[in-house]
Amino acid sequence: MARKTAAVPAEPVDEKIVDIDVASEMETSFLEYAYSVIYARALPDARDGLKPVQRRILYMMADMGLRPDRPHVKSSRVVGEVMGKLHPHGDAAIYDALVRLAQDFSLRLPLVDGHGNFGSLDDGPAAPRYTEARLAPPSTSMTAGLDEDVVDFVPNYDNKLTQPEVLPSAIPNLLVNGASGIAVGMATNMAPHNLIEVVAAGRHLLAHPEATLEDVMRFVPGPDLPTGGKIVGLEGVRDAYRTGRGTFRTRATARIENLTPRRRGIVITELPYLVGPEKVVEKIADGVKTKKIQGVANVQDLTDRAHGLRLVVEVKTGFDPDAVLEQLYRVTPLEDSFGINNVALVDGQPRTLGLLELLRVWVDHRIDVVRRRSAFRLARRKERLHLVEGLLLAIVDIDEVIQVIRASDDAGAARERLMSVFDLSEAQATYILDLQLRRLTKFSRIELEKEQSEFEREIASLEEILGSDEVLRGIVSAEMADVAATYGTPRRTVLLDSAGGATTSAAGAPGAAPAGRGRNVGTISLQIADSPTRVLLSSTGLLARTSGDDAAAPVVRAGRRHAHDALRGDLATTSRADIGLVTSAGRVLRVSVLELPAIPLTDGAPSLSGGIPLAELAELKAGEEALAVVSLADDAPTLAVGTASGVVKRVAAGDVPSNKDEWDVIALKDGDTVVGAAPVDEDDELVFVSSDASLLHFEASAVRPQGRAAGGMAGIKLAAGQSVVFFGAARAALRPELAVVTIAGSASQLPGVGGGSVKVTPYELYPGKGRATGGVRSHRFLKGEDRLVLAWVGEGPARAVGGAGQPVELPAPDHRRDGSGTPLPGPIAALG
Repeated sequence: MARKTAAVPAEPVDEKIVDIDVASEMETSFLEYAYSVIYARALPDARDGLKPVQRRILYMMADMGLRPDRPHVKSSRVVGEVMGKLHPHGDAAIYDALVRLAQDFSLRLPLVDGHGNFGSLDDGPAAPRYTEARLAPPSTSMTAGLDEDVVDFVPNYDNKLTQPEVLPSAIPNLLVNGASGIAVGMATNMAPHNLIEVVAAGRHLLAHPEATLEDVMRFVPGPDLPTGGKIVGLEGVRDAYRTGRGTFRTRATARIENLTPRRRGIVITELPYLVGPEKVVEKIADGVKTKKIQGVANVQDLTDRAHGLRLVVEVKTGFDPDAVLEQLYRVTPLEDSFGINNVALVDGQPRTLGLLELLRVWVDHRIDVVRRRSAFRLARRKERLHLVEGLLLAIVDIDEVIQVIRASDDAGAARERLMSVFDLSEAQATYILDLQLRRLTKFSRIELEKEQSEFEREIASLEEILGSDEVLRGIVSAEMADVAATYGTPRRTVLLDSAGGATTSAAGAPGAAPAGRGRNVGTISLQIADSPTRVLLSSTGLLARTSGDDAAAPVVRAGRRHAHDALRGDLATTSRADIGLVTSAGRVLRVSVLELPAIPLTDGAPSLSGGIPLAELAELKAGEEALAVVSLADDAPTLAVGTASGVVKRVAAGDVPSNKDEWDVIALKDGDTVVGAAPVDEDDELVFVSSDASLLHFEASAVRPQGRAAGGMAGIKLAAGQSVVFFGAARAALRPELAVVTIAGSASQLPGVGGGSVKVTPYELYPGKGRATGGVRSHRFLKGEDRLVLAWVGEGPARAVGGAGQPVELPAPDHRRDGSGTPLPGPIAALG
């Protein structure tokens, strides 16, 4: 039978129960959590502009050797290394941060070079197993010098490894790439800027530590967003630069184009920051359905990798495209707001910083990095120089050194005897004991002496850097300039003090009477007044207009600093008018003056360097070019055109179709082209100059006006194989001031290579002849010359420009009507 045993009571366990106040515990725990989120996750450091996860990604990729010249590796490998060694917060958060560092639409200067689908503004990235990554070239400047004690290292989460507290950051990353993050009780949202501008401001602050905010804002006028676009209204930007907080509006870049001969549309090529095309298309479609947007016929997303972003909004017939565009700005994300909140960590504490404070933190950080790097290099070079000096002593008396070593019982005794006999330090004696026999040659001694002199020079240079604040700042400034020159790109975002353009109160509202081709659709109020302006056409096909205040300003035909200032056309009109462009194919293209960029005055005269190419306003045929700008008003003068075969024609005033954007003004024969066009009155004269140097002028009244379908009549009689090189009009009131410029050359010479001669003569020297005659000789050919390559007749003084837009000096007027010219000072591309 089993024996029963009595139950033994368990010994009492010591327990310690602490009574705590729940409210106090919750407050303490929440503060610890809040501090952890603020410091270790959500806010960037003001020195390198990186959050901890971003810093750990770049550091680990640099430690893995994923330099720009090395192959890409799987993103999963990078995520695993970062998560396992430095950032134990989950792979999703790490990969999201890695993806953002590689997106060129998120960062102004991407720091990771991604290979594969890293997402778009409308779609997320592929999984990390499908993408690859390596460091982008700018990241090498962010991590350079980490092995030279330029920053402090701190333990990782398990105290087994170390990581940099901050990166050296030769790039002002916080300002250039911006930042966004939500912490506990605070958030940050910083706009990207242009690297070249920020570095210029930093260098100015280096040279002038007492600089004010206004001083640095001369270099940094506003943000520069990765996707371009426009910033409308800069007051909020200025507030943010002063206080660290402000709001500005971003607007898409759009232009009005002729989509078909009878329909115009809005082409959008740049969107506001972080706005995707699919979102815009969706909002436009919703607005059309809910009747918030009127006048839109269709929206197409033609974006591709080859041509970039391109959204095409077709505008219904009878609606003003400018008013429709203003509707889109108001209702859709084509205009968006961006709130700046410059919160970053400074000495471990979150602070709201203005532009000057942000620049100063980065500049001070770079000064500290360069100082620590110089001190590190100085210590290393002194240490190496100390060893080299000891080695030189040993090589000079190597036999005695060997004898001392051989006579010693062990290495310790040999070290002591070397130190006492040759007056060496312990480090020098140890280094000599470790010396290889191959270093005892004569050549090695020469190398050591050379190395000694190089170290002495480097030590002197480093001591100068550490001993002079001015030299130190100079080194920092030079390194900043190198970074800007290496990685800087031109500004993408246009800054506008105000919106400008058109505004609409009820564009195309239901019940509004439909309008024809005009500028009144529904009840429209345009901010741009119908003020006087001048439309300018350059010899290279650039179009522009002056502002209303500049309409009476003089025009420089050949500027001294700006290319494309040789004018081919100059028309006085109003800012809301339509004008016509006469082309070499005998067509007139309708262009709205409002679509042309308004150019400012430069040195008292407008410069066409800011003009828009004609190809962006109208579709030209192969080889077709614009020749003149003309008025389309009913009371405009008649239009005279001349062709290469010597045909002349006047088109009756008012013969302008109101429902077409283009039409023919002359029926050209096969192979013939228009060489010139000009508005003329009855008392003006028409001028032909042929390739064999014949000049003919006759009264415009000798050519009766014809309809647009007519083919014209004989203007000048040409010899066999000759053609017209110039056709224009001579105003009767300007006859004493008119000049004739002829340039002779050879038919066999290549264009733009120079050679030949040029002659300038007064127009009054040429007698008039009847229409359809051969005219008189205007230029006597020299040896090697057989034709005129260029000619021009107009109001003097004449100007000439070369192929790059540079002015070319013309000779003084020659009063010999049929004399020869003077050698060309350089190739001439255009006259005006």
